[in-house]
Amino acid sequence: MSWFRQLDNQRGSRPRCVLLVNGNREEVAGRLTRLVGLPDVVISPDDKWMPCGKPLKKEDGSWDKEPSNEVILSKPNHLVSPSIRQQLKTWWLAVPKGANAPNWDIASTCEIKGESGLLLVEAKAHGKELGEQDKSGSRNQKNREQIGRAIAESNREFQSITGRQWCLSRDHHYQLSNRFAWSWKLASLGIPVVLLYLGFLNAQDMAGDGPLFSFDAEWERTLKDYCQDVVDEVCWGEWQDFAGVPFIALIRGYEQPFDPDEEEGGA
Repeated sequence: MSWFRQLDNQRGSRPRCVLLVNGNREEVAGRLTRLVGLPDVVISPDDKWMPCGKPLKKEDGSWDKEPSNEVILSKPNHLVSPSIRQQLKTWWLAVPKGANAPNWDIASTCEIKGESGLLLVEAKAHGKELGEQDKSGSRNQKNREQIGRAIAESNREFQSITGRQWCLSRDHHYQLSNRFAWSWKLASLGIPVVLLYLGFLNAQDMAGDGPLFSFDAEWERTLKDYCQDVVDEVCWGEWQDFAGVPFIALIRGYEQPFDPDEEEGGA
């Protein structure tokens, strides 16, 4: 059985994200730094990222899936402190027990303008992935109300800092909204953030699932069309300042080869 069969989601962007962070630390750090492509954002081999590679097959034939685990920043992880995790949890959820918070496709510590920060990556391999989570899935009414308040708070802050109209919401464009909301919250807690929307180009194994992205410009246009009237377009690629804490949202395309047929049987 191949490594990608051990993933919770074996299609779309998930296997490609795992491959992107697979390799020795120098290679991965350089890869992520080049992907961001900004002179004042650096990921070093000493930084920590999740996931951190492919599941590993053990001598007894079982699999260690931990390297491929995504991160939920409000749960135990090596990227933010216990104090920050607790503040994120109480901000997002009224009743944390049994509830969940957003999973990040890739997250990494990094240096942003000379300060310790976070790179947060949301990845897509075809156009339909953008709208797969348009409403909050929380079944707990208190949590739904809390999430609504958290997103509304972040929306007001983005409007205030940019002087533009935003429409982040719990009830439409939910995943997009929570990505920006969490980025703002981290910045409000003193952590600089790079939010990177990553489009995997030419994901031919996804051809039957939705429109593919052949070029960077095609992915950028698809994303901006989806974000229209929710995220103000001027925010992309421009540094924002939240009380002295920098934040930037980026759009990047990347071609990550992945052929499930070739991977079958691989370790």
